[in-house]
Amino acid sequence: MATSTNDHEVPDPQVESRSTGPRRYSAEYKARILAEYETLDRQGKGALLRREDLYSSLITNWREQRERGAKTALAAPAGRPKADPDSAAQFVQAVSR
Repeated sequence: MATSTNDHEVPDPQVESRSTGPRRYSAEYKARILAEYETLDRQGKGALLRREDLYSSLITNWREQRERGAKTALAAPAGRPKADPDSAAQFVQAVSR
């Protein structure tokens, strides 16, 4: 049975500590990795995934998230939102007091 210590009770430097939970990725990191990933050939993509310690399923999920976000942004009406007449009247009353 293998242990993580040698004969002198010193921890083995090859044994990595356990994860404390799922990794969290910022939106900027995801966008940067997706942009780089999409410019690479098959071998380059594999190298990127190994270098960043990522799975290809993450790339798929991040693409779907990006597409959903883009569709939501494109579906939003252009320009400023319409002003609510009730809130405008309340604002005028509050200011004129």
